[in-house]
Amino acid sequence: MRYLSVIALAGLIALASCTGTKEEARKPNIIYILADDLGYGELGCYGQEKIETPSIDLLAEKGMMFTQHYSGAPVCAPSRCILLTGKHSGHAFIRGNHEWGERGNVWDYKEMIKDPGLEGQYPLPEGTQTIGTVLQEAGYTTAIVGKWGLGAPGSSGVPSKQGFDFFFGYNCQRQAHTYTPVHLWKNDKRVFTGNDTVPPGTKLPEGADPYDEDSYSKFWQDVYSPDMMFDEITSFVNDNRDNPFFLYWATPVPHLALQAPPEWVSKYVEKFGDEEPYTGERGYFPHRYPHAAYAAMVSYLDNQVGQLVKQLKDLGIYDNTLIIFTSDNGPSYTGGTDSPWFNSAGVFNDENGWVKGYVHEGGIRVPMVASWPGVIEEGSQSDHISAFWDVLPTIAELAGAETEGETDGISFLPVLLGEKEQEKHDYLYWEFPSYSGQQAVRTGKWKAIRKNIFKGNMDIELYDLETDPVESDNLAGDYPQLVAKMDSIMSAAHSPAELERFRFEELGDK
Repeated sequence: MRYLSVIALAGLIALASCTGTKEEARKPNIIYILADDLGYGELGCYGQEKIETPSIDLLAEKGMMFTQHYSGAPVCAPSRCILLTGKHSGHAFIRGNHEWGERGNVWDYKEMIKDPGLEGQYPLPEGTQTIGTVLQEAGYTTAIVGKWGLGAPGSSGVPSKQGFDFFFGYNCQRQAHTYTPVHLWKNDKRVFTGNDTVPPGTKLPEGADPYDEDSYSKFWQDVYSPDMMFDEITSFVNDNRDNPFFLYWATPVPHLALQAPPEWVSKYVEKFGDEEPYTGERGYFPHRYPHAAYAAMVSYLDNQVGQLVKQLKDLGIYDNTLIIFTSDNGPSYTGGTDSPWFNSAGVFNDENGWVKGYVHEGGIRVPMVASWPGVIEEGSQSDHISAFWDVLPTIAELAGAETEGETDGISFLPVLLGEKEQEKHDYLYWEFPSYSGQQAVRTGKWKAIRKNIFKGNMDIELYDLETDPVESDNLAGDYPQLVAKMDSIMSAAHSPAELERFRFEELGDK
């Protein structure tokens, strides 16, 4: 792989440390903040007009915005696998959500509390190279706080076996469907919160008045998991202020259910006015003020980002810290969210079928902001086409670390440093063995999509993203040679999945 020479790395560290602080020159800290289901258009710096995100907007003002950055997949687990391993979905081990249902009734929340062996998703294999393992080898202390989703308790996929010295949060994506859980995990032990058991999907009691706020009281309990997780982040940063650290903050916010601190909800009720309640007919939990609650969740997260930046400054390590903020996929379409009302996908189509779960731009184009004072140019913007599988080689290069074996990524560190020479992808590739089966390719301004593969469709749609970002004008009939090229890329980029669940018989997998 391409990586920084000792001289180049020393120059970067010196540049990052020339602020007059008492901090010794050392490798930069790296904080990677991964929001959950946050759309391309849900930050003020990306055009959001209803939700207030001043702290993240300030990061963009002081750093760099990427306008053509993509997630690894249109849903949680594969996107996170791709992020951590640097392999796109044609090569990744986890290519879709896999709840490992053969263990038993994994969707029963109360049964999971009784038996933690029912928690979690199918695990990453032992020996997987991740960002965590690479940075541990480079001398970093590593932590994951938030939502994991890549290996059930006791399996080969738990964070401690995948390169992380510290873990706090949800092991299981299904458990994360409530923000007031009975327990979270601290490394390999459960931490009980004192909350009552309210299973995800619980609806309003029969006969309850949906316009009465008291009808929703049991869906807000004393202990809010994002508060607990942020306390652990604060402690981790404080404890490691004198050593290079990597913090992977995989916040569950703003993934459903709609649950936010009352003071934040009240702020948006005052701003938006009265609205129709969400009574739970599309899953998760009901809420009296769904628009206000969703906006409150995003602003709550934004406020935590601001608190973290203040802590870094107070400790004198802000100038030696790279912060990247992004999202794991596009916005949701169910459970009381209202992506069209918020314009959550920004310039892309934000209707159901075009956002989370789909390889359209609204499902995989995500915001990304990078900030590093004195290194990344203030107020800069990049249209470099990049994706989650580029993050591992970028961070490895920054840390002066080597990786083992091939990855699909290309380091975008030159873009962050403002250098003119930046290697580019010939194409980006996605496949998603769910939602009827999908493939997609991005090369230059062109986007090719194949949908409904499991229903026997092998036709390819073709879009010019420069003139048609909402992917409404299928040009496949006008460019048969380009369609043939996209077809060949899809064939070359796809390899049969190791797990049978993720294979495409329609593509020749056996």
